[in-house]
Amino acid sequence: MADTTAISATAPMSRSKLASLLVGVAIVLTALQYLGFLPAALHRLPEAFVPDFARYLDAFFNFVKDDLGLFTLTRWLTGLLQTVLDTTANLLFGKRRWPNLGPIPWTAIAASMAVLGYYLGGWKMAALVAVTFCWTALVGQWKIAMETMSVLVVAAPTAFIIGLSLGIAAWKSPAFDRTLKPILSVLQTLPFFTYLLPAVIFFKVGPTAGAVATTIYAIPPMILMTTLGLQKVSPEVVEAGHMSGCTKFQLLRHVYLPSARTEILVGVNQVIMLCLAMVVLTAFIGMPGLGAKLLAMMGSFKLGRSFEIGVTIVLLAVTLDRMSKAWVVKQPEHFERGTPWWKRHIMFLLALGAFVFFCIVAQFVDVASEIGRKQSLSVGKELDVGIKWFLNIEWVKAITYFLRAFVNVQILIPFRNFLLSIPTPAFILLITAFALWLGGRRQAVTALIFFSLVALSGWWDRSVITLYSVISAVSIAMLLGLPIAIVAARTEKWSQRLLLVCDTAQTFPSFVYLIPAIMLFGITDIAVIFSILIFAMVPLIRYTIEGLRTVPPEVIEAAEMSGATRMQKLVNVELPLALPTMAVGFNQAIMFAFFMVIIAAFIGTQDLGQELQRTLAGTDLGKNFVLGICVSLMALTFDLTILKWSSDRKRMLGLEE
Repeated sequence: MADTTAISATAPMSRSKLASLLVGVAIVLTALQYLGFLPAALHRLPEAFVPDFARYLDAFFNFVKDDLGLFTLTRWLTGLLQTVLDTTANLLFGKRRWPNLGPIPWTAIAASMAVLGYYLGGWKMAALVAVTFCWTALVGQWKIAMETMSVLVVAAPTAFIIGLSLGIAAWKSPAFDRTLKPILSVLQTLPFFTYLLPAVIFFKVGPTAGAVATTIYAIPPMILMTTLGLQKVSPEVVEAGHMSGCTKFQLLRHVYLPSARTEILVGVNQVIMLCLAMVVLTAFIGMPGLGAKLLAMMGSFKLGRSFEIGVTIVLLAVTLDRMSKAWVVKQPEHFERGTPWWKRHIMFLLALGAFVFFCIVAQFVDVASEIGRKQSLSVGKELDVGIKWFLNIEWVKAITYFLRAFVNVQILIPFRNFLLSIPTPAFILLITAFALWLGGRRQAVTALIFFSLVALSGWWDRSVITLYSVISAVSIAMLLGLPIAIVAARTEKWSQRLLLVCDTAQTFPSFVYLIPAIMLFGITDIAVIFSILIFAMVPLIRYTIEGLRTVPPEVIEAAEMSGATRMQKLVNVELPLALPTMAVGFNQAIMFAFFMVIIAAFIGTQDLGQELQRTLAGTDLGKNFVLGICVSLMALTFDLTILKWSSDRKRMLGLEE
């Protein structure tokens, strides 16, 4: 027993020593590079040794596309999808296609959606829905919003059906589940540009490519939540279904799916939000709508109008998020036998009545049908003037100049140059040492393999610049976000307020975060870092508050009885117990940062995102995938390592569920 204890006590030390050894070797290699003694082949991999992965992938994709006939199949599917999209476009914003019934008056859509909001969440929800749709119409953005929604109403149900089907298949077949999970992990870390180019090549530029990319992007969470929900169904409930004589299909339809309803609806919420986020970003491949208009306004530096469109996107995101979350918690209504049909469907009839009423009104009142450009209440030009005035205030200019001149020039750029100066083997060893120290040997081997593949891709320097942006943004987000979260967690009132802010901020499509960054800092490194850090700060704050609130009260009472001060309680009791939950937030912040750094390529960067954006102008599918996989491999390294540490820490503290 004593020997076992001794071995277990020395095992962590051996892991730490090995990590220290790897760091030591990395430092020696870097020092030799600075002194000029390191061979060039050890600083950067010579081009002769870099495999041409892009050419191999291009050959494979061409084989699949042409020889196996995938291109023919996708073009046929494009025709079907185009018909569906033309129908929704005709109904929502009046595209002249079958069935030639549109556009539906904005008042009819707003009124019927407000009734739906009331059904799901009462008067507050109805007011939110009404404000959102009225704002969209009154500021003259109804048509571009409906261009976006015409794709969303096709992509979200399609992603739901495919995700639900694959989730059921993964639940039924453990082998399929094991095969699918690594694929889903990669899909969830691939940058969005990697989804866009294949969609363009196989489904042509515009709404069809946008719908396909949006659908594929939104499928993974639906699969995961469906599988999770079905796996959690109580055996007693299943046994009751067997005893009542249900067939396999009846068990699935009447027992498993209703029991997994909450998890499935959470998946629906995630599908809707991911669809909205992606359908805005498909502006890069010619998808019209809010994203395209925002891209154009930001490109011409019309920040007031960009802000106005951003408000519309945020309102739509918050509304859809709140409605889908209300659907999750709303329990199915049951009526006594013999209840009249109209009583059982009263809300449906009210929505239908409101819809028909405003359709009739719109035939006689033009404003109820469509608000023209001259009739709109848009204040975009005034906002442009106001923003320019604000940016010319002396103290604002002083702060932004200081940040650009000092933080950007004296801190960020030297840090980037330092990371680029580290020899490739030394950099890989440092990442491996981090994974070994935090996660263990398996995570260290994974990090070694993943970052070696990044080095072999031929895009090492661009990858390091991407990582520099992520590290810088997450570090600053920690310095700013953790103190705010710790202070807020002291009182229930401020915890709830800040969590509400975080919930709302998490619904914002990522494109919106570029607006204040460009407005304040123009096209600089600090604008990129700023846009990433405000996006990444949300999960850090959220999970820090959640972690501190879940510390057992009896542990805090014991610390108080022992005479610990508030700071001692925080440092020695609360933070150590909250760290596993905080680690999840830290991990999400890194994942968010990797996602956002690719979007920040619009600002103008020198990282993988910039190269990915360039591939959209051509047909370099192989290069596109190589760049996307580089981002995915780096993100997965941190994801696997941090989550393993969090799991181990919870097990050690006895906090596992």
